[in-house]
Amino acid sequence: MSLDKKYNPEQIESKWYQYWMDQGLFHSEPDAREPYTIVIPPPNVTGVLHMGHMLNNTIQDVLIRKARMEGKNACWVPGTDHASIATEAKVVKMLKEKGIAKSDISREEFLEHCWEWTHKYGGIILDQLKKLGCSCDWERLSFTMDESRSEAVIDAFIELYKRGYIYRGLRMVNWDPEGKTAVSDEEVVHKDVNSKLYYLRYKIVGSEEYVTIATTRPETILGDTAVCINPNDERYTHLHGKKALVPMLEREIPIILDDYVSMEFGTGCLKVTPAHDINDYELGVKHKLEIIDTLDEDGKLSPAAQIEKYIGQDRFVVRKQIAKDLDEMGHLVKVEEYQTQVGTSERTGAVIEPRLSRQWFLAMKEIAQPALDNVLNDTVQFHPPKFKNMYRSWMDNVRDWCVSRQLYWGHRIPAYYLPNGEYVIAKNAEDALRLAQEIEPQLKAEDLRQEEDVLDTWASSWLWPISVFGGIEDPDNKDLNYYYPTSTLVTGFDIIFFWVARMIISGYAFREELPFKNVYFTGMVRDKQHRKMSKQLGNSPDPLELMKEFSTDGVRSGILLSSPAGNDLLFDEKLCEQGRNFANKIWNSFRLIQGWEVDPKLETQNHVAVEWFEVALNQAIREMEAYFKDFRISDALLTIYKLFWTDAFCSWFLEIIKPSDGKRIDAFTYEKTIAFFDAQLKILHPFMPFITEELWQNIEARQEGESICVAPYPQAQAVGDTSILEEAQLAFEVVTQVRNVRSSKQISPKEALSLSIKTASRGVFEKFGPIIQKLANITEIHFVEEAVEQAASFLVKSHEFYVPVEGKIDVEKECEKMKKDLEYQQGFLKGVQKKLSNERFVNNAPAQVVANEKQKMADAESKIKSLEQSIQDMCG
Repeated sequence: MSLDKKYNPEQIESKWYQYWMDQGLFHSEPDAREPYTIVIPPPNVTGVLHMGHMLNNTIQDVLIRKARMEGKNACWVPGTDHASIATEAKVVKMLKEKGIAKSDISREEFLEHCWEWTHKYGGIILDQLKKLGCSCDWERLSFTMDESRSEAVIDAFIELYKRGYIYRGLRMVNWDPEGKTAVSDEEVVHKDVNSKLYYLRYKIVGSEEYVTIATTRPETILGDTAVCINPNDERYTHLHGKKALVPMLEREIPIILDDYVSMEFGTGCLKVTPAHDINDYELGVKHKLEIIDTLDEDGKLSPAAQIEKYIGQDRFVVRKQIAKDLDEMGHLVKVEEYQTQVGTSERTGAVIEPRLSRQWFLAMKEIAQPALDNVLNDTVQFHPPKFKNMYRSWMDNVRDWCVSRQLYWGHRIPAYYLPNGEYVIAKNAEDALRLAQEIEPQLKAEDLRQEEDVLDTWASSWLWPISVFGGIEDPDNKDLNYYYPTSTLVTGFDIIFFWVARMIISGYAFREELPFKNVYFTGMVRDKQHRKMSKQLGNSPDPLELMKEFSTDGVRSGILLSSPAGNDLLFDEKLCEQGRNFANKIWNSFRLIQGWEVDPKLETQNHVAVEWFEVALNQAIREMEAYFKDFRISDALLTIYKLFWTDAFCSWFLEIIKPSDGKRIDAFTYEKTIAFFDAQLKILHPFMPFITEELWQNIEARQEGESICVAPYPQAQAVGDTSILEEAQLAFEVVTQVRNVRSSKQISPKEALSLSIKTASRGVFEKFGPIIQKLANITEIHFVEEAVEQAASFLVKSHEFYVPVEGKIDVEKECEKMKKDLEYQQGFLKGVQKKLSNERFVNNAPAQVVANEKQKMADAESKIKSLEQSIQDMCG
């Protein structure tokens, strides 16, 4: 079957993905083979593919496709996350546009809208992953709120409660006023902002004295319940035991002593607002202070603020107004510009408000210890390992996890309250009533009230490697025993705390073993200005448009060529263009080979070329295996990229074996070439699945098989003497230099030349002589003892080469040109030597700059030597 002249990726991609699906090539069932398992980091159910997804999922697909070809039972489990805060925010916005407020409808009605939204938009990102070529086992598709996963989440909560790890308590939490829910520390994004520092006067009761206190949040003074000073601060010794008045309210509050206050920072006096700052709260508990919560769940001033005109106003509106009022009343001393960090909600972008709230918590210290130990001892291996330090830092200081969220969309906490305020934890209402009646026998079902809060989204996805195989509700099932622990997790380092650490914790908590053996951390995809890609900045391209323009294989290979593990990828569309060009090269090279006719009568002249490429191919396979072992996916792709295109197969091998008449080729060479092409397609398949399948299906002499997806992955063979690689490189350098002579002397490539070689070792040139002659259009090669006059010369390693050019160029003009070039190079060398002789420069300049200058000097010296030799040979 002959290929179209032009590569048409769109048609090919849709054809082959459907074929793979129809043949069931991605589905896995437990059998006698070694399993290789990946669980997908579940994207938000109503999300769309972005560049981070593209990088992450391409890497997963590379690993799973390679494992499948290696004969392993490859299982890549896909799925989506219900994303409580993000999805609920979208539904609330949608309802608002219809004139419906969340508070106007029942919980059940709101959840109906959530499910409708999920069913409408939930398949978009899954279809996009298929477009990307992801070879997931779609029969195992999971959703964090489907029946099985929901049961697992509730069962896990109950189990942890029974073990004493789950508790309910009044604690200071991060409150999202827009989402109207608590969020974990890991969901708070800290941003540097320009703010103001307000210096306020607090009058001392019973005197005319004032103390000045600085704050960035003057609106919180309405909740002040103390002024705190350091007991060792001699400036304020006379205030011990006294009281101060809260500005505007004139409420008396105690002056307390605590060495928490820095004597060097600000004025040395601190206002204490226990309801609105975590550190103030801890001071309040320690000193038994009153707690006055002046903000409601919307971030507006509550009636506890006492001043009527502020009540119901947004905190930031009040900040401006109260500063003005304080100034007019004489309480504002001064205002300074001040840069500070403000915590914002990762999901809604709202400024986080520390808020005292009764929430559900998971005690982390004890349950997290095995997860820390087994990463530090490399039972779970991080790639690159530098992220162990980040992980250790967080785990050493792990805080209890606030797992409750004040939302409707999510797994409702299985707590049921009795009329007296007690509660029971149960899987359903029936079990709850039975447990409640053990406390109060007369209770009826209608007397119980289930907790309104839902669980944090991460409280479902932390079970993901277990729950996708039904391992919480059925811990001894066949799938779990076969596929768990999984092989590799591929994820971004930005969710190392949100998800990676918690999955490891849950693995040891529920299975007493690791959830995965390896964690491969991808870097962030950034633009050329090093900015993180985002819709807000408008710097994030549409992956589907990229795939349409550059082909899916082109985008996949382009993005992988520049994405070393853990390091940021500076995205440029030129990467995708490079990938597309590579795909076109593969296509056109096959068309070239396909156009040749095998002539069984022809004797081969290509034994040396075949021997060389066979060694080069096997060395590349070995190098790639080492890279895969170390999860250096970018380096692995670069190895086959260079082998196929720039360094060997297309650049030299095909040139060497190309029939002189453009058509007829001997059978030995053709069979070997097809075998080499077949092997390279298999190596490339995990990276570029579509074009490799199309071409592999067009190889008539290929091994029988339904798809390259399940064709055997090439294994490195011990073939030949590897010294042939150096010999070939030497021969190719000679060809390049002869071509350079032609170019510089303006001699046509069609004009045959002769070549003389002055060398102490002729073997390599006798071996590769025919190849040099063919590629450089050399009629004959002479071995000489002396320099050849009237010839262009060059050096390759210790060998001298002469290309007689008498009669082919204007010798006088050429000599003049070379002498001018020599003069320039000598002047350039003096300049570099002068710079390197300057000790101040050498000692103070960056090491790389000095190294660059030394390289310039070496290059100049080499050019001077070559020019001097050429001038001597040609000009006398």
